[in-house]
Amino acid sequence: MSKDIVTPSPWRDWRQATPARLALGRAGAGMPTDEVLRFGWAHAMARDAIHAALDVPALETSLRAQGWEVARVRSRAADRTSYLRRPDLGRQLDADDAQALRAAATGPTDVCIVIGDGLSSLAVARHAAPLLAALRPHLPPGLRLAPITIASEARVALADEVGEVFDARLSVMLIGERPGLSSPDSLGIYITHTPRRGRHDAERNCISNVRPEGLPCEAAAFKLGWLMREALKRGLTGVELKDESELAVIPSQQAIPAARDPG
Repeated sequence: MSKDIVTPSPWRDWRQATPARLALGRAGAGMPTDEVLRFGWAHAMARDAIHAALDVPALETSLRAQGWEVARVRSRAADRTSYLRRPDLGRQLDADDAQALRAAATGPTDVCIVIGDGLSSLAVARHAAPLLAALRPHLPPGLRLAPITIASEARVALADEVGEVFDARLSVMLIGERPGLSSPDSLGIYITHTPRRGRHDAERNCISNVRPEGLPCEAAAFKLGWLMREALKRGLTGVELKDESELAVIPSQQAIPAARDPG
């Protein structure tokens, strides 16, 4: 009786519980051919997610169909190569777009939502619109919202400048996360109170891995809604605001403090 060509791993049953690349088995001194091919496919998906351009018009159409007001901006990164090589440019608004946003601003707002392509346009294309649709029931009444801003070649901190332009009490950045070999479409969410240029990561709250195989949109929207309400109520985000949304009982109507007086 001949032996199997592939020697299976004794840990292979764990593969039913995780998409992680474990218990792959071996063929001689290397991996089985099918696992080599799977690795190549996963790597190609990750590269495509980073380099593919976001279809901004399609996303804008989806958002407007939900009833959101939408604006478009770019960062100072002129193209994808500049974006990847110069992270600092992705954190700054294009000068003309910043001026256009200032002209469109009508006074203080409570929340500014920014959607950035980040390192995975695939994540944004798949999950941004469904997440915002799921978020609506969790928003308190009377919330003053700036136009949802779709930002191309964007880093997380770009939302600080957009929020500053709109004089927002809170910014929410939805952005494509760095792809992994099993997660090319993971969406991240960053919440920052009193957004302004120069904010650092310790002043933000983060919800990560938003996708069906990770944190589904409905669960992410519940968590995001809780963090937004608590941030507005307490006047802070970051290390001082702990996510206790799993303990929350959310009333159907919950008021928030009024926006700042422009004077």
